[in-house]
Amino acid sequence: MDIILGIKLNDSVLIATSKAVTRGISVLKASDDKTRNLGDHSAMAFTGESGDTVQFAEYVQANLKLFSVRQNYELSPKAMASFVRKELATSIRSRKPFQVNVLIGGCDINKETPETSLYWIDYLGTNVELPYAAHGYAAFYALSLLDRHYKPDLNEEEGIKLLQLCNKELSTRMPIDFKGLRVKVINSQGVKEYDDLTAL
Repeated sequence: MDIILGIKLNDSVLIATSKAVTRGISVLKASDDKTRNLGDHSAMAFTGESGDTVQFAEYVQANLKLFSVRQNYELSPKAMASFVRKELATSIRSRKPFQVNVLIGGCDINKETPETSLYWIDYLGTNVELPYAAHGYAAFYALSLLDRHYKPDLNEEEGIKLLQLCNKELSTRMPIDFKGLRVKVINSQGVKEYDDLTAL
């Protein structure tokens, strides 16, 4: 019952994840963080089997950190997405594949003009760059709203209003309380985190 949403704006990327951890009809935790920072200007949101998700996210985070320490260089979001895609594609061909779906958002500060991007990656290793994306139950309800209201030149305030619209729709239609959305704003200044979308 996880919710993961991503929206690429004109100068930043928004990633929102549900805070509830559920098993069957029970809510096990109401303040879970389903994201990991991959660098100073990038973050990854993940959903899937509970053991796989945390293990895979920490593996990716540690390997990308190791690369940046060794090379004294932060990979671009595109390169990070390619690394994650390769790891998932290799995993699916093993005896114990990871059942993890991922969104990666980031800002490439190595370019002359910093450029934001959002990548949708599924457990089969499919990697697509999109202006907005969703995994989990959010895809059933929120993608139609994003189709209708998304514009490439949205600023941060307009993007947050669009996320709030998605949150309202999900709250109305979903049969469980997903305990609200945690939001990360990624831009050329870094990654800002907001614990509660309704407070913005």
